[in-house]
Amino acid sequence: MNKHILIVEDNADLASLIALHVQDIGCSSDIADNGGKAMRLYEKNDYDLVLLDIMLPVMDGIEVCKKMREGGLYVPIMMLTSKTSEIDRVVGLEVGADDYISKPFSIPELLARIKAQFRSVEALLKSQENIKQGHVIQAGDMSIDLHKRQVFIADKELNLTAKEFDLLVYFAKHPGQVFTRTQLLDQVWGYQFEGYDHTVNTHINRLRIKVEKDAANPEYILTVWGVGYKFSEQKGK
Repeated sequence: MNKHILIVEDNADLASLIALHVQDIGCSSDIADNGGKAMRLYEKNDYDLVLLDIMLPVMDGIEVCKKMREGGLYVPIMMLTSKTSEIDRVVGLEVGADDYISKPFSIPELLARIKAQFRSVEALLKSQENIKQGHVIQAGDMSIDLHKRQVFIADKELNLTAKEFDLLVYFAKHPGQVFTRTQLLDQVWGYQFEGYDHTVNTHINRLRIKVEKDAANPEYILTVWGVGYKFSEQKGK
C-alpha cells in the first residue's frame, strides 16, 4: 500500500502499538506526542492520513485539526478520543475530521477504518481522472470547479471545508433527487455514522449560510420534510 501516516497520540504505548500494526497494511508512520510537534511534522512531510487524538498537550486535537484544514492540501483526518460526550465527536467532524474512533478500540476496527479512508481518497482521485481539466458544474449563479475544488457564487469564491465541498458536489450532480440523511452519510462520508444523522444537518446548515442569499429560505439545498434534502432542479445542471 505504501502509505505514510502521522500518529498524534501522547500515550507512548498506544502510539507504538498503532505504528506496529499499521505496518500490516503497508503503512509507515511518524509519531507526535503533542499538538505542536504534530503541526511541525505535518508542515514538513507529506502524509496520506492523520490519526489525531483529541486530548493532547501543547495544542489539543480540535485546534490541530483546524490548523491542518487551513492549509490548501487535503489529508484525511481520523480523530482518536476517549471521551464519551457526543458533542466532542460532533465538534471534531465539524472542524474538518473525516472520521472518529472511540477508545478503547480494536486494532482490526482501526485498520478497517484507515483502509476505508484510503478507498475514499482513491475513489475521489479516480473520479477526478475522468473529469476534464476545468470541468465546471453550473447551477444558477453557482460555479463548481471539480478539478480545482473551487466554488464561486457570481465572481465571489466560497471558503468550503473538504466535506462541505464533497456534499455540495454530490447534491449538484443529482439535482431534484431526494436523499435521506443516512444516504448522504453513506455516500459523502463513505459509510454510515450510526446515531450521527444530525452531522448532515450541521453541514447543510453551514453550507446554506455560505451558498444561499437567505439561509432561512434556501434556493439551492432544499428540505423535503419527513424525508431529507435535495438540490433544486431549477438550480441544477
